[in-house]
Amino acid sequence: MAQAWKIVESVATRDGILELRQRGERDFLITVGAQVLMNSSAHRSEVALGRLACRHLEHRASPRVLVGGLGMGYTLKAVLDTLPGTARVVVAELNPVVPEWCRGPLAALTDCAVADPRVTIEITDVADLIRRTAGGDPVHGFDAVVLDLYTGPDTNSHKRDDPLYGSTAIAVTRAALKPNGVFAVWGENYDAGFYKRLVAAGFSVASERPGRGGLRHVVYVATLPSS
Repeated sequence: MAQAWKIVESVATRDGILELRQRGERDFLITVGAQVLMNSSAHRSEVALGRLACRHLEHRASPRVLVGGLGMGYTLKAVLDTLPGTARVVVAELNPVVPEWCRGPLAALTDCAVADPRVTIEITDVADLIRRTAGGDPVHGFDAVVLDLYTGPDTNSHKRDDPLYGSTAIAVTRAALKPNGVFAVWGENYDAGFYKRLVAAGFSVASERPGRGGLRHVVYVATLPSS
């Protein structure tokens, strides 16, 4: 008989009750309200997202990467595994309890990636951080912006005004990237409209559905020209 889930911690958020649940030693869920945000047994698309976003930076001297959304830390771990030791990674996370979980009960899943000296955690909306970067000195732009959020682009995303996936937000993200920078995004399902908006903004775009069989999420990798 399968073990029952136990609640490790619950916190109130603007989206509902955010919970960390555990069953056995390494089986975890993060939920908000009635929605499962992440399951520790299903993370292949998150790993693929981190690797694909940063593979062009493996030999870059001092790359700078933004990860939007921490979750259980799988995307961050994949980013760190791909980057050199001189990299700097900023993680934008809305809920301060999530980094605490990744340093505590979830730490063994990613060798405590959040404690890597290359990582800085900012408790902020990633859209705000991107806007601040886009309006600043281009020297401080990002070599990659990686969005691993539970609300990815879909057919209901407003074509222009969605704060992350609309055409205006894409233009702002482009301004926050350095030449040859990558905008990589996780999505639950393929959204042709989002793909077309990336192309219209001047990105070269590829999409993948990592793995074989089962539920296969989408990873978009949009690359800017070198100049």
